[in-house]
Amino acid sequence: MSTITSYPLLRHLKAAPTSHVIHLVRGRTRHAGTGLAFWYRPLTAALSEVPVDDRELPLVAHARTADFQDVTVQATVSYRFSDPALAAEHLDFSIDARTGTWTGTPLEQASGLLTELATGHVMTTLATTSLVEAVTSGVSRVQEAVTTGLVDDARLAATGLTVLGARIGSVRADADLERSLQTPAREAVQGEADKAVYERRALAVERERAIAENEMANRIELAAREAELVRQEGANAQQRATEAAAAALVEANADAERTAVLAQGRATAARLKGQAEAEAARALVAAHAGADPRVLMMLTVRQLAGDLPSIGQLTLTPDLVTGVLAGLLGGAGPGGRPESRP
Repeated sequence: MSTITSYPLLRHLKAAPTSHVIHLVRGRTRHAGTGLAFWYRPLTAALSEVPVDDRELPLVAHARTADFQDVTVQATVSYRFSDPALAAEHLDFSIDARTGTWTGTPLEQASGLLTELATGHVMTTLATTSLVEAVTSGVSRVQEAVTTGLVDDARLAATGLTVLGARIGSVRADADLERSLQTPAREAVQGEADKAVYERRALAVERERAIAENEMANRIELAAREAELVRQEGANAQQRATEAAAAALVEANADAERTAVLAQGRATAARLKGQAEAEAARALVAAHAGADPRVLMMLTVRQLAGDLPSIGQLTLTPDLVTGVLAGLLGGAGPGGRPESRP
């Protein structure tokens, strides 16, 4: 809206850049244009302000389809006052010279006109369309019909209005009827969902089967490897036993050969020792063959004394000493008896 400043006997008007102001004095145009600023006398001035910006008009239209079903259409119409002077002639855009407010309701008049015309085009289009077509594909048809009808409308052009376009938000039937229409689609969607669930379950079962088969194959492979390991361990144990037996046999043969060699050595040593002892005995016998019997007796006693155990105390009687001395001095005759001497 324009801004009006009051002074004594005068007023100053400053219009917005999107407002077209017309100033008339005695029926003649003094100022006309967009975004003006001028002085005027309120008692003689007639002012009109027409918005030239783009505007949106939301509306709801009710119509009946070819199969006698009521539908509701939500639409939005974009328009502007392309000829402000012509619009000011057909619609009351006059403003109060003191306050700058509209004295009438020009925008409501324009909205009512657009709503009436748009509703007529909606009803005409849906009257030849079935309910299913209207709900499913009626948005584009209704939008095209409303846009074309409003743009080409001669009454709007004569009023200075230009329709930029129309948008249809929705074409909807009664709530109960709409739910009935949605049932097949819902059933189809539910069917697809169930199919997806079944396919997912089937895929899960197939994957579980594949996993079970894989596990079974792994178990079979492990069992085969375990059997191969057992066979290999048995072969290794048999080979170790064979090698141990062969080593024991070699060791036993070596022990036997060593024992035989030792026994042969001991036998040879014993034989040589016996031969040496026999030679020594023969030499001793040969040495004693021509010796005096008394000497032999003395040697024998000496030998016996060397072989006897240790004697702590020895008692000699006169009889024993006499006999021994007699034997040593007198000698023995033939047959072992002492010889008598005169």
